[in-house]
Amino acid sequence: MARRLTTFSKLLITLVIVGGLVYLGNYLLNQTEWGRSLKSQAEENAANGGTFGDEGSGNRSDDDVLTVQLVTWGGYAPGLYYNNGSEPSEDSRFYKDYGLKVRFVKNDDLQSALNAWIADEYDVLVQTADAFPLYTFPGDLAQYKPQVFMQVDWSRGGDVIIAKRGINSINDLKGKRIAVTEPAPSQTLLISALEAAGLKYTDVTIAAAQDPVVASQMFKAPDVDAAVVWSPFDIEAIREVAGSKVLVTTKEQSNIIADIFFAKESYIRNNRNKINAFYEGWMKAVAELQNDPAKQEVAAEKLATFLDFPKEDAMGAMSVVRWTTHGDNKDFFGLNPQYQGVKGGDLYDKMARTFHELGQAEKVAPPWRNVINTGAVQAADRVLSGPGYESESMPAFSPPTEAEKTKPALANKPVSINFETGKFTLTENAKTIIDLQFAEVARSFASMRIRIEGNTDNVGSRAMNMELSRKRAQSVADYLRTTYNMDKNRFVIVGNGPDKPVAGCEGNQSADCKAKNRRTDFQLIGS
Repeated sequence: MARRLTTFSKLLITLVIVGGLVYLGNYLLNQTEWGRSLKSQAEENAANGGTFGDEGSGNRSDDDVLTVQLVTWGGYAPGLYYNNGSEPSEDSRFYKDYGLKVRFVKNDDLQSALNAWIADEYDVLVQTADAFPLYTFPGDLAQYKPQVFMQVDWSRGGDVIIAKRGINSINDLKGKRIAVTEPAPSQTLLISALEAAGLKYTDVTIAAAQDPVVASQMFKAPDVDAAVVWSPFDIEAIREVAGSKVLVTTKEQSNIIADIFFAKESYIRNNRNKINAFYEGWMKAVAELQNDPAKQEVAAEKLATFLDFPKEDAMGAMSVVRWTTHGDNKDFFGLNPQYQGVKGGDLYDKMARTFHELGQAEKVAPPWRNVINTGAVQAADRVLSGPGYESESMPAFSPPTEAEKTKPALANKPVSINFETGKFTLTENAKTIIDLQFAEVARSFASMRIRIEGNTDNVGSRAMNMELSRKRAQSVADYLRTTYNMDKNRFVIVGNGPDKPVAGCEGNQSADCKAKNRRTDFQLIGS
């Protein structure tokens, strides 16, 4: 016959079992690799304000607010939309979806913003990829190890080169006096434009401006021929200077000014989950806004309140940018091996050298790979897929027309490409010349047609040279198309034969003149 346990016996057995479980738990946590890893992860999550699961939801946290500096620009509407304004609140999607509190602060004074960032009053700053070398070259700022973790947008019309009467192409800027902010993204726009015309920064005279707004005022002076400004200040300047015009904008030079967010390396390391959640939420906002006019209206209202603009002006500011998607960020940071367009490293590394060569940076900044942190982009790749997150597609072009063979060019860049006598096949050396002399221009001005004109000297019959020059131009177009994944309809092919000699060499009177006439002209024209 079984005996029933007394209450004391039950209690004693319970204590023995609990004690055994506690001992087993301590052993697993402290004496096994699995336990030590789990303990370390828990401590890290506690330090970073909780965990965020793969779907973006996670524990609520009362940690400090993520403070993000912005400037007066339309690219920031997605963040304000997702946060339901500039202040942290329980109505913010960042808070509802991630338990993340975000505050956006408008500060157009970049030095003031930088000082606040150094003092840890701001966690995240905005800048452009091309100007970022000024923050990373060896100097006082290098000790903070600033790292880019996100691309925000591409400027698509918001940055403008304006010019006075008589300047109808970028080539016409040679020898002219141009108001431009130094050092700044305005320089990048101007330098890249000049390169498309075979010109250098030293081929123009610079009238240094404090900022693009001042540059627009300087444009009104009689001794300034052109200026690099921001929209909408170009409108006022052109209205007040008779005969002036917009020469080129970032709508044509579509992949040259890219806004980025950066933070201190230590902040990203110690607040990984905050940065991941901020990136993921922003990308969700971009996906929602892309093709939904009603939600764009809401975003414009938030942006207008933040900037103290009329809503119509906020809509206008939003219309001259492309909010970059998660796929665009993967392309920008070099995480997509198939992408052949402009990357952040292309802009950053080029201007790092340029700022140093111009004496605006004491040393060349460290390479792009050393100043980026792709953790948030890679972490989000597990959950951000489908419509709204894809990369921007390459521009599509209709077949070129006959009229486009003689249409005025925005820029003309002659390049000497050597072919074997009587042949049109590109040599390896010729391909390298194209890579170095024109591929970057073609990728930067991604929305413009490229007219390629082949030219010869006067040796041989005109009919033979006309056909040979056309085939050579076609070979160049085929190389750009296959190597850089460009639309075949983007190219306008022209064979001039000997009919367009270089000025001063019309008679092909010397070997040097004949060599100059055997050239390929790369021209940018509107579609």
